[in-house]
Amino acid sequence: MVDKSQLRQWGCKVIDIEKSALDNLYQYVDSVEFAEACELIFNCTGKVIVMGMGKSGHIGNKISATLASTGTPAFFVHPGEASHGDLGVLADNDVILAISNSGESSEILTLMPVIQRMGVPVIAITSKPESNMARLSKVHLCIGVPEEACPLGLAPTSSTTATLVMGDAIAIALLQAKGFTRDDFAMSHPGGALGRKLLLKVNDVMHSGDDLPLVNHDICITEALYEISKKGLGMTAIIDDQRKLVGIFTDGDLRRVIDAEVNLRTTPIADVMTRNCVTIMDNILAAKALQIMDSKNINGLIVIDKDRHPIGALNMLDMVKAGVI
Repeated sequence: MVDKSQLRQWGCKVIDIEKSALDNLYQYVDSVEFAEACELIFNCTGKVIVMGMGKSGHIGNKISATLASTGTPAFFVHPGEASHGDLGVLADNDVILAISNSGESSEILTLMPVIQRMGVPVIAITSKPESNMARLSKVHLCIGVPEEACPLGLAPTSSTTATLVMGDAIAIALLQAKGFTRDDFAMSHPGGALGRKLLLKVNDVMHSGDDLPLVNHDICITEALYEISKKGLGMTAIIDDQRKLVGIFTDGDLRRVIDAEVNLRTTPIADVMTRNCVTIMDNILAAKALQIMDSKNINGLIVIDKDRHPIGALNMLDMVKAGVI
């Protein structure tokens, strides 16, 4: 049987060791070299090519993805494949971010003569300032750690964590230097839930034209119910003779009317509608519309223009279909 308390102790020890490694990383981030590396990428008119073998390659993949999604064009190139044709993606206005804990990755060092001949600057991330990769690079960023969390000192643990955090530090420093915004971020994440929340506006999800439930204020409740049933949104906008919004009638209003035993065939809809209803403009984010519905405890909204003419309607189901929820 495995001692469960021992497992917890070992796990906690890993966290303690890696926390110490990150504390040690401060000195390397708070350095001239870090600022030089960021400046080199900031001024790059091409792309950042990230390279690394093994575990360093896995970390490099994540770093390149973080850079790309935060406003710095970047992608990962496997050093082994680069020697067999993939280096063709490299242009003289690019920057290479080369990762190797030892700084002696033979696959990357093999590429150095070609890279130097092209005049492409290299930022090396290693734990050995005296390594060949550090020596051949334009900027060296140290990620040396006091110890690996692996008790054998073999499996990259603290060093890969430090490398990942160094990459995050570079990406976020550049993000702020470039003035990268939430809208910029959304443009690189159009397919995800975050992108939908930041990009979708009310006019992207609302029902408009013939699909907009709309009745005049002087019709009876029964006629309004026909419109609600036909359009299927559980509500209808109510307008005056100038086609301006004067109220809304919903399924909830209908239940209250029935409870009050109001005559549905003779009572004008204007007598039972909800006046001063909550509305929204069509250029507002759909996520904001959802927030309004949640805060007001309502299931739908009428969309109006600047003159209070109804131009659309949406409900919670529309939010679900659009992926905003």
